[in-house]
Amino acid sequence: MLFGRDRLLSPAQLANLDSHKYSCQSNSILDPYMQPWWNWLVTKCPLWLAPNLITLAGLAVNIVTTLIVVYHNPDAKGKGAPQWTFLLAAVGLFFYQSLDAIDGKQARRTGTSSPLGELFDHGCDSVSVIFVAVGVSTMTGLGAHPMVMFMVCFTAIALFYSAHWQTFVSGTLKFGRIDVTEEQWCVISLYLVGAVFGSEIWNLQIPGTDYTTKMVPVLIGFIPTAVHCVGSFRVILTGGVGKNGSSVAGTSVLSPSIPLALVVVPAFVICQKSIEDVFGNNPVLYIFAFSMVASKVTCKLVVAHMTKSELEYFDSSMIGPAMLFLNQYFSTYFREYYVLWVCLIWGLVDFLDYWRKICTEICDHMDIYCFRIGSQSATAASSSSHAGVSAPAGSPGVSARVTRARSKAS
Repeated sequence: MLFGRDRLLSPAQLANLDSHKYSCQSNSILDPYMQPWWNWLVTKCPLWLAPNLITLAGLAVNIVTTLIVVYHNPDAKGKGAPQWTFLLAAVGLFFYQSLDAIDGKQARRTGTSSPLGELFDHGCDSVSVIFVAVGVSTMTGLGAHPMVMFMVCFTAIALFYSAHWQTFVSGTLKFGRIDVTEEQWCVISLYLVGAVFGSEIWNLQIPGTDYTTKMVPVLIGFIPTAVHCVGSFRVILTGGVGKNGSSVAGTSVLSPSIPLALVVVPAFVICQKSIEDVFGNNPVLYIFAFSMVASKVTCKLVVAHMTKSELEYFDSSMIGPAMLFLNQYFSTYFREYYVLWVCLIWGLVDFLDYWRKICTEICDHMDIYCFRIGSQSATAASSSSHAGVSAPAGSPGVSARVTRARSKAS
């Protein structure tokens, strides 16, 4: 259990963190077309602005604009929300996409690239992905089809987790032709359709079928989802870079399946066994509660990859779902709705506690700051800016610890 533990990373893990280098391959269709916009946007950021603040600001906007949509339709049953909320959500997602794309550029520009930035970026993405899935599900009224909404949201969680699962195996984060940027633009487009035509557009009957138009995005999304799954598992099963084809930590390539199963399987069983139909009546709340658990185990997977260490299977965040399970086991002694709220609050507090500790440990070890740029980095960035030279891609932050490491290497 991690909740309450004083130290999360061992000396060996911290030593491996020092040698970690970010590796990424992208074959995205839209990224090359978006690069000019992102390159221009980052030049408008002041050199004193910390990259992690950019990431956090983008996530905050995405969360707020999504929650506005959810506020007007909390059960996602298609009762309708004002059209302006969908436009706001589209703008919020575009804002998040842009800031998420330039945080790394800002880090290289200011000479503050570090493993903490990589972890912080992926951690924010793990939260954003569920807000995107919940937002579009709420707009289209998928709550009227609980199992479809369950499938959409938990598939999004599983796909994001599998992307980092294959990174844990191969050592490289790989993006396909249709990946994050393309999927975000699809969601933005759906929001814009809702903003123009209203939520009623998703309740129109498809001629000759028993389905409404809200099923169209679900069916279309099945194709890239299948491609993602095939691509990820091909890498997972054949791309291990450790000894005898194992993961970067030398563990089984299938070991990360256990934490994911410990999130998805209980979520499905609890919703099926519920006497009060806790998921059908509160789909958004239910997904948010389990997404806190999923986000934390995903972040732990990222940390395991960066520190080349074995992934822990059980986690304190799983106590929340265990509460729901035990309550059902004892014939629903407490109302499931109230237990669900306790589960959500527990997961949120546990997740934030983990982030506070992991960021503090990495900052202390690497002699860097999370939300501000150190004086040495700021001076170096200012000098590079005046000289017309930017920090090279993937260069480490200009911190005292890294400076000492370079001196020793010389």
